[in-house]
Amino acid sequence: MSVRLFQGDCLELMKDIPDGSVDMVLADPPYSSGGMYRSDRANGSSLKYQSSDTKDIKPDFAGDNRDQRSFTLWETFWISSAHRTMKPGAIAIVFTDWRQLAATIDAVQCGGLVYRGVIPWIKPAARPQKGRFTQNAEYCVWASNGNIPNEGGNYKGFYTCNPPITKKRIHATEKPIELLEHLMAICPAGGTVLDPFMGSGSTGVAAVNTGRNFIGMELDIGYFEAAKRRIEEAKEQLRIVEV
Repeated sequence: MSVRLFQGDCLELMKDIPDGSVDMVLADPPYSSGGMYRSDRANGSSLKYQSSDTKDIKPDFAGDNRDQRSFTLWETFWISSAHRTMKPGAIAIVFTDWRQLAATIDAVQCGGLVYRGVIPWIKPAARPQKGRFTQNAEYCVWASNGNIPNEGGNYKGFYTCNPPITKKRIHATEKPIELLEHLMAICPAGGTVLDPFMGSGSTGVAAVNTGRNFIGMELDIGYFEAAKRRIEEAKEQLRIVEV
């Protein structure tokens, strides 16, 4: 099992990944979402995605305040770059929310992938709001590099679990490792998973836990160092278990 971590802009870093070498792209890019108006989107991620009364505000992360047209174009750019690295039949899964779902579906197709559908991630503990339907889902848009081989297991079409509690998160929008491991099951055993937006390294931890190779990229140096620590801890825990 190999782990390769890179700090920098994924659009530059992916140029060095060989063509057709990746079995799965599992990405949680900045959503450039939050609020109902263009001015809301320009706010920092710490304001948009975290409760104002929390005592544990996470640092802002870059790239989360694009307007709608530039967001869709940027998603198309990085998905096109990731597409080049994917093996024939490889799977891409891209996280998004309800505001950016349509844009993300467009981007995976503009990036050259075959759009396969949407996997809802249901969060039971989401806060209800009076007079509104509860926004207790995020979405995984999934696609493939061409045809998918008629082999492998059967996988659920939705997953239910809560995000990590705030005081245990490192990143404001950190995804639960349990969810990432479920999604990663579609990647061949021992295959290579690419995450262009590694954040605090949850996808890398899931890859280590499931015995898959991992390539992680992160722009923010603070989150990159946090990801390195978490992934090393997961590797050490695996060595302890195997002894």
